[in-house]
Amino acid sequence: MKLRNKADFKEFFKLCEEALQRQSKKVLICAGTGCVSSGSIEIYEKIKSLIEAKGLLAEIEFTEDNCGIGVTKSGCHGFCEMGPLVRIEPDNLLYLQVRLEDCEEIVNETIINGIPIVRLMYSQNGEIYPQQESIPFYKNQTRLVLEHCGHIDAESIKEYIAKGGYKAFYKAVFDMEPEDICQEISDSGLRGRGGGGFPTGKKWFQVLSQNSPVKYVVCNGDEGDPGAFMDRSLMEGDSHRIIEGMLIAAVATRSTEGYVYVRAEYPLAVKRLNLALESARKYGLLGENILNSGFSFDIHINQGAGAFVCGEGSALTTSIEGERGMPRVKPPRTVEAGLWGKPTVLNNVETFANVPSILNNGSGWFKTIGTQKSPGTKAFAVTGNVNNTGLIEVPMGATLRDVIFESGGGIKGGKKFKAVQIGGPSGACLTEEHLDMPLDFDSLKKEGAMIGSGGLVVMDEDT
Repeated sequence: MKLRNKADFKEFFKLCEEALQRQSKKVLICAGTGCVSSGSIEIYEKIKSLIEAKGLLAEIEFTEDNCGIGVTKSGCHGFCEMGPLVRIEPDNLLYLQVRLEDCEEIVNETIINGIPIVRLMYSQNGEIYPQQESIPFYKNQTRLVLEHCGHIDAESIKEYIAKGGYKAFYKAVFDMEPEDICQEISDSGLRGRGGGGFPTGKKWFQVLSQNSPVKYVVCNGDEGDPGAFMDRSLMEGDSHRIIEGMLIAAVATRSTEGYVYVRAEYPLAVKRLNLALESARKYGLLGENILNSGFSFDIHINQGAGAFVCGEGSALTTSIEGERGMPRVKPPRTVEAGLWGKPTVLNNVETFANVPSILNNGSGWFKTIGTQKSPGTKAFAVTGNVNNTGLIEVPMGATLRDVIFESGGGIKGGKKFKAVQIGGPSGACLTEEHLDMPLDFDSLKKEGAMIGSGGLVVMDEDT
C-alpha cells in the first residue's frame, strides 16, 4: 500500500491501529543487543512456534479474522542486568532471566491460562514485583524518548504508526511552515543530547536562514563514550522515531537529503535502520513528493570505522565525504558549511528522537519536564559497580543519588560509592560530594564536567 496523499495516510493509520487492537494479548521478547547475546532470539522463536502450533498467533495484518496473540521482537527494555526479558501485555508482567526451558510454561500457564510464574518475577527484600512499571528500576524513570523501546515490535512500521508514529511529521509537512517548526523546537528549550547542549531550535533556524538550494540533515549515531549505549538502543528499538525526527528537521530547514552516521560495531542498529528505511520508502514516507506534499527527502546510512574523533561534527561530515575523519578549524560552522560544504543540521540520535513528541504535545508540555534551562529528559547508560546495570531515562535535574541508588539499586556487594565517570573521555569523575547535584547541562559545566552522550561508569571503594 503506497501512501500517495493525506487521505491514504489517515486510512493507513486507522488500519494499523485496528490491527493492533485485534491482538488480545501481546508477548514482547527483548531483542536488544544485550538480550540477543543472552539467547533471546531463540526464546522468541520458541514462544512464537508454541503459540502458532495452538492456532493463536496474530500478526499485525489488515484482515479482521487475524485475531489472537501477538509475539514480537522488541527493542531494549533497559533492565540489561536481568535479561533475557519477556513482557506480557495487557497485564504488563515482566519475566526476568528467561531461559529456553521456561518457554512452554510461560505459554501454557501465563499466556493461555493467565497464571503468573512467580519465580520469573523481580523480587527485592522478599517483595515480588509482577508488573514492569512497579519494579524500582523503572518506577522513578520518565520514559519519553524510550517510550516505545520494549513496548513495540522493533522491526514494524505498522506498529509504530499504530502508536501514533509519523503523525508529527504529517503535522509538520501539512499544517506548519518551516519557521513555525523551528520556533516550536526553539520554544521547547530542547538542547542537543550529544553532549554540547546547544539549543536545537537555534541551530535549525541558522540552517533555514542559509540561502542554498542544497542542505543536509545528519544524524550522529557515532556513540563512542565508554559504557554508553543509549543511541544504539534507540536505533535498534525505535528506528522510525529517529527517521521521523530527521524528516521534521528536513521540513523545518528545507533540506532534501539525510545521512545517519553509525559505527560499524553496531550491526543490529544498522540492520534495523535499513529495515526501517526500506519500509518507509515502501509506504511512501521517504522519497520524491512525499504524500503529494511537494516535499522530497531520503536518508542514507554511512558506517563509521570506530574512530572516537568522528563523534565530533566536522570530523563526522568529513568521514561521510570519504576522507579521513579530522576536525577542522571553525568558522565556518556546520550550519553554514557542513557536509560537502553545504548548510547542515547535525544532531545526535536522542535529540532527533525528542522531536516528534514536542510537535505532537507542544513546547509548553516539554518545558514542564526537567529544569528551566535544561527541559525534558536524559537517557543514561548505567554500568560499572552498580546492582542494576542498564538503560534508564530520567528528567533533567535528577541527581546522581537518584540515578545510582534508586534506578541503579546502589553499589554492588553493599560497598561504598567512590565516584562515577561521566561524559566519556571529555568528561570528569564526580565523587560523593556531588551525589545531590542535579544532572543538567549547566550544573555539570560549573563542576568542570559534562553530560556527554550519557554514559555513567560507577566505581566503588575498591576501584
